[in-house]
Amino acid sequence: MSTGQLRDPAHRVSPKAVRLWLFESLIAFVLLVGGSLLVADWASDWSWLPGWLTSNIWLLPVVIGVLATPLLVAEPFVRYSVHRWELSGDVVYARSGFLTREWVFVPVSRIQTVDKAQGWLERSLGLATLEIRTASHAGSSTIKGLDFQVAAGLAEQLAHRAEQLRDDAT
Repeated sequence: MSTGQLRDPAHRVSPKAVRLWLFESLIAFVLLVGGSLLVADWASDWSWLPGWLTSNIWLLPVVIGVLATPLLVAEPFVRYSVHRWELSGDVVYARSGFLTREWVFVPVSRIQTVDKAQGWLERSLGLATLEIRTASHAGSSTIKGLDFQVAAGLAEQLAHRAEQLRDDAT
């Protein structure tokens, strides 16, 4: 048993994925600060709160914004540096994560479906998500932030290779 570190998968996701994740972070920021504004407005009428708190309740969205900004700005760049994928022999190897890291090895022989997905923002940036499914949820994988053409080619290659391996097994 090897105790060394796993090597990085060979391929990065598209650099355009940073823009996608920055926009998603912006949406999260607006929702967080907007939600905290609503809570602050609602909580300002609570008579059971101490006076010093109700008179300074406007600080809630400010604190939320100040605390969330570094995380929401850093997250797309950290994700880009971590997200990688590789088709190596008969295994798809993918790594992803922001706060936690996930390494997934999917044997091509176990692949049941390979799907491409595009949200409206992904489509506008020419990106796609590749969804690789096996019979076991634990063996499935998702690779986000791929150029559409890369995702389409990889999906076709995986489907073809999985079909060959199934035919060889019979």
